[in-house]
Formats: sequence, structure tokens, C-alpha cells
Amino acid sequence: MYLVTMLGNLLIILAICSDSHLYTPMYFFLSNLSIADIGFISTTVPKVILDIQSHSRVISYAACLIQLSFFNFYGCLDSALLTVMAYDRFVAICYPLHYSVIMNPHRCSLLVLVSFLFSLLDSQLNCLMISQLSFCTNMEIPHFFCDPPQLLKLACNDSSTNKILTYCIGAIFGGIPISGIIFSYYKIISSILRISSSGGKYKAFSTCSSHLSVVSLFYGTGLGIYLGSVVSHFPRKLAGASVVYAVITPMLNPFIYSLRNRDIKRALQRLLHRTA
Repeated sequence: MYLVTMLGNLLIILAICSDSHLYTPMYFFLSNLSIADIGFISTTVPKVILDIQSHSRVISYAACLIQLSFFNFYGCLDSALLTVMAYDRFVAICYPLHYSVIMNPHRCSLLVLVSFLFSLLDSQLNCLMISQLSFCTNMEIPHFFCDPPQLLKLACNDSSTNKILTYCIGAIFGGIPISGIIFSYYKIISSILRISSSGGKYKAFSTCSSHLSVVSLFYGTGLGIYLGSVVSHFPRKLAGASVVYAVITPMLNPFIYSLRNRDIKRALQRLLHRTA
């Protein structure tokens, strides 16, 4: 599954880089999303594979904080890039005549940079909250990675303030991207409904279908796990659900974009023909 995810996302990146027809804002953001997906799954799965092979499930405190930081960083980067891609579709559908002016290379690079800094801030704030806690020796984390909600429950000292701050940070850094996506699609749907022909409506909506599928998968599982960690008393069940969010979602993203996008299909075919 890990190799499938790596191969799928690497093929997307190579296809976009090797085809000049795909040097557009949408595919620039998609290549960055694939990089984020590779980083996202690589923070957890290699450690799980190593644990299975070595028959040891031990992780040091420092390694746990590093894993937590990278997991939050790449997870937030995925979220931020999906928001940027929603904005890109909003401009393409609502302001098609000004698209090339608004989504110029400088602005596209700036949007990716802001996404990176936004994710870095989220990652460091979460890491800071967890580093303030005290933990007993030889504790067992009922999860396959260092999940912040589970670490908060295992703290030896009073973690009520840290819990409130951690969930507030999650709500803010999760709420801003979700609000941006909802606003973008509200405007997109309003514009599509104003199109008179059914063919025009279908064509406009088809440009968003892949992105909408990825957003639904990412946020559907993410919000389910986030809310479940607040109310659930069965952490091992949440660990199973987290596999979908942390492993299955990055694996499916390349398939969703390649199967529903003719340009990506053609670029992949050209790339495979060159290497054959």
C-alpha cells in the first residue's frame, strides 16, 4: 500500500513535470499536493513497517515529537493546498477571462509558500503544546503513530488547559481551510447554475469533480477522527479509522485525479511510452 502510494504520487509529479501542456496553476498545485501526500504517509507507515520487521513497537520521546510535528505539518499542508486548489477552480469558473492574470506564476508560488508557512505554524504550535506535558515512563500509545489527542490522554500532569488549546488550534487551522473551500464552492455552484446550457454546466462541474472527490475523502475522514477523538472512549477503534485518513487517502488521490482527468491520462501515457 505504501509503495502504491509512493509510485502513484511520483508518477503524477513526473507526468506534470515532463509535459509542457500541464504547466498550468491547477497542475502546479496538484504536483505540490502529491509531494505533501508522499510526506504525509511517510511520517507513519515506514515506522510501522520497521516495527513489524523488528518485532518492536518502541518509540523515543524525541522521535515521537518529530513524528507528531511532521504528521501535523503534512496534514495541514494537504488541507491548505486543497483550499488553494478550490480557489484556483473558483477563479477559473467565475472569472475565466481574467484567470491567467489573477493566477500568474508569482501568485501561484506565493500561495504555495503561504500554505507552507501556515502548515509550519500549525505543526510547531501542536508540538509546543505536547512538549509542555509530562509523561510516565514506558507508557503505551493505543495508536500506530503519535497522535496528539491520544498523547493528551496519557499525560501524567493536568492537561486540561493543553487539551483546550490543542483543540482550539485544530479548530482554527482546520476551520480556515474548510471555510475557504466552502466559500469557493458556493461561488462556483452559483456561477454554474447561471449557465444556460446543460452541456456548459457539465463541462464546468467536471473540472471540479476530481478536487471535490479528494476534498470529501480528506475532510470526511479527518473530521470524523477529530470529532471521534473528543467523545470516543475506544482509542483502538479510532486507530483503525485513522488508517483511512493517514494511509488510504494519500493512496487514492493519484487514482482519483488520473482516472477523471484526460490531460493526466495522456501525460502518463506519454511518460510510460518514453520509458518503455
